[in-house]
Amino acid sequence: MSNSMYNKMWHQTQEALNSLLDKESQHMTEPQRNQVFIFQTLATFYIKYVQIFRNLENIYDQIVHPQKRILIRKILDGVMGRILELKNEMVELELTEFHYFDDILQDLKLAPQQLDIPIPKYFLKEKLEAIRGREKILAQILAEGGLDVPNGKTTVKAMPLEEAVKLIQVAERARQGRLRAIFMKQIYLQEYRAKQARILGEQVADAGAAALRIQKVWRGFHQCKKTEREREEEMVFLGMNPPPHFDEVSPTMKQAERVGHLRSETQMKHEERYREALVAIKSDLQLIEGPDIKESLQDQIRHWFIECRNLTGTFPNYPDAEDGGSAVIFSNKTPEQVIDDILTNQDDEEKNKKKKKEKRKTKKEKEKKGTKEKTKEEDEVWKMSPSVFLQSLQEGNNLYKDMWMNKDESWNFLQEYDPELIKQEKRKELESEIRIQVDELMRQELKNLKLAVNKEKELPVKEGRKKGKKKGKKTKKGKRGKKDKDLTADRTIESLYKELVEEGLLIQSLKVNLSDYIGEYSYLGTTLRHMSLEPMPSLLDVRQLITLYGILPLGSAAVHEKAPLVKSLLLAGPSGVGKKMLVHAICTETGANLFNLSAANIAGKYPGKSGLQMMLHVVFKVARQFQPSVVWIEDTEKTFYKKVPNAEKLNEPKRLKKQLPKILKLLQPNDRILIVGTTQRPFDAELQSFCKVYEKIILVPRPDYASRYVLWKQIIQRKGGVLTKALNISCLAKVTDGFTQGHIVEVIKDVLTERRIWQQARKPLTAGEFITAITSMSPVYKEEEDCFKDWYAKTPLGKKQALSLTIGGKEKEKAKGKKKGKKEKKRK
Repeated sequence: MSNSMYNKMWHQTQEALNSLLDKESQHMTEPQRNQVFIFQTLATFYIKYVQIFRNLENIYDQIVHPQKRILIRKILDGVMGRILELKNEMVELELTEFHYFDDILQDLKLAPQQLDIPIPKYFLKEKLEAIRGREKILAQILAEGGLDVPNGKTTVKAMPLEEAVKLIQVAERARQGRLRAIFMKQIYLQEYRAKQARILGEQVADAGAAALRIQKVWRGFHQCKKTEREREEEMVFLGMNPPPHFDEVSPTMKQAERVGHLRSETQMKHEERYREALVAIKSDLQLIEGPDIKESLQDQIRHWFIECRNLTGTFPNYPDAEDGGSAVIFSNKTPEQVIDDILTNQDDEEKNKKKKKEKRKTKKEKEKKGTKEKTKEEDEVWKMSPSVFLQSLQEGNNLYKDMWMNKDESWNFLQEYDPELIKQEKRKELESEIRIQVDELMRQELKNLKLAVNKEKELPVKEGRKKGKKKGKKTKKGKRGKKDKDLTADRTIESLYKELVEEGLLIQSLKVNLSDYIGEYSYLGTTLRHMSLEPMPSLLDVRQLITLYGILPLGSAAVHEKAPLVKSLLLAGPSGVGKKMLVHAICTETGANLFNLSAANIAGKYPGKSGLQMMLHVVFKVARQFQPSVVWIEDTEKTFYKKVPNAEKLNEPKRLKKQLPKILKLLQPNDRILIVGTTQRPFDAELQSFCKVYEKIILVPRPDYASRYVLWKQIIQRKGGVLTKALNISCLAKVTDGFTQGHIVEVIKDVLTERRIWQQARKPLTAGEFITAITSMSPVYKEEEDCFKDWYAKTPLGKKQALSLTIGGKEKEKAKGKKKGKKEKKRK
């Protein structure tokens, strides 16, 4: 796609955003009572914002104009934050983490795949060098300490010479035996043909009959092949089968990748030129326009002095540098407007004093009457909570309208920086810098004027007061410093980083993308909920929650500071469903460090209370310094055991139990640190303290039929398998009900050996090969899945959901009862 195409795409996306912002401003003011209508409006906004986010992410990644990219980035972060806000609203309304939009998607004519939230590429692009540098240091420390784990490379063991000779002899004898068998088979066939010829004797077949038989066989074979080909073409035409070479990467895709790389290079070049231009244009403006700006500011302030003296009889007090200096008074105002403000403020102060007295009396009376009425209304009426990101979105949208909507860019074919826009920005910066110098000069000039005209001197009392205030502030800072005592102030952050790596608390994350977590959407979610049945979430629903709660806030500092804060996350599910993989995927997609504070990993490390305090201090100090960071607690139920088993008492698994809530309180919105716990047995943990630590609990289910079908298909292909008609994927997906992703991957690895991959050309894969391999494994039974469901129903969100369902059911029954009563009365 060319630059003009991406510009057009941006304009269309901005139009969609503008209309959406207008709709949101209308709905923000309207209170609602109907819960179904409220959810549909929230869901519609959410879906539309996701579409805008998908487009903006693509535009930001591909557009090369540096100044446009700054604005698009601001809007992109705003849209990202708004999606998280709407998600939070829906969770509070429906009291569940999983939502289904089947009916709304149908109305908007969208596929479920279009709801997939993309991970912005700039998360890794912008800090690629820093991540690579950190990985090199980590690999170096691991290599020096002999802790380096080989990434899937098999180590070759030394073999004695006698064993090696014996092995070669066995292989050679087997090869000779196979050749001899082939040779003997050929001799046998020759003898058999000769014998058959002797039996037939001299009977000579008719040449015409022989030719007819050959023709018959050939025509039958040719017609079968033709019918098969036509059938295949028909299935492709109907969309039942993929077209030939469907899995191969097309030349256009390869070309698109090359263009994408070229665009990223062009982006970097334009960014460098833009940064250079910022410095060059500012220095030019300082030389050319600097003296004129200084003179105009001085004249403006002098005029203000004189006018204030004429109107009020005294010279004004000059604003302090801490308050903003003269910029507070002359922010986009002329001296005449400033004088009018002074006069109006004096009148307003007198009026406000009278009004305040009257309001106090009326407020007390209203409060007494209105308390009872308000409580009833608040319970019934729902109103959308105020958004932090809507204002920034409105600002970004207005900037787009003012600067880029109708801008003529016919001169800028290469989409380089616009010098006029830089001049506008740098003039403001230059003015603020010169204003500081002018303020110092004008303060002195005002003192001289007061001395000369009014013979006024500054009272020393004011200075004393100011000093006193400053001292007070210092004491407060001192108190805060005592609370947040740095236990490792004498050590460098690099030495702490090295110590954590050597202790095995900071580990290397596996290179796994979130897209590798394969699954399918749940297409019956809304239907089941209408029938008052809570569906089990699909794997892609889980993947979407990981993106929303883990990846997006960790990837963007602007989003993390303002969006609904998620400090901790729990992934609960049976063994093999991919919990560990999701933790590694969060680190890979955001470039985060991975700290392992599992009970088994910290056993015997940093002993005692002081040791534990030091360990947590070092971990979170390094995590803050090199954020984003993920603190992973594997088998986290051990930290919250109801009763510690005798076998694990020596390891002290409950060491972190009291410390984790304290750590969560200390985490601020600007700390991009996420605590992630994974558990196979959440029911072994003490529920109350467990739920206090983990704000968001996500149930990771075993794969359903649709997800299993996709898993078998894609993993077989990734491991080098070829899908043919002989391999019935649907049968495999049906038979392996209850088996997890881990089971499926293990079976495919066992079956698809190197030798078996070579044999595929003459011996295609069949479902039987995989079924025989999976029979030795034990599946996750429905009873185990029900245990997880029952446990989740005891969590705070699960309790609220169950309560809302029972209340809703009772209300429905009452309504039905009333209707039946009315009908009976009518009959009588």
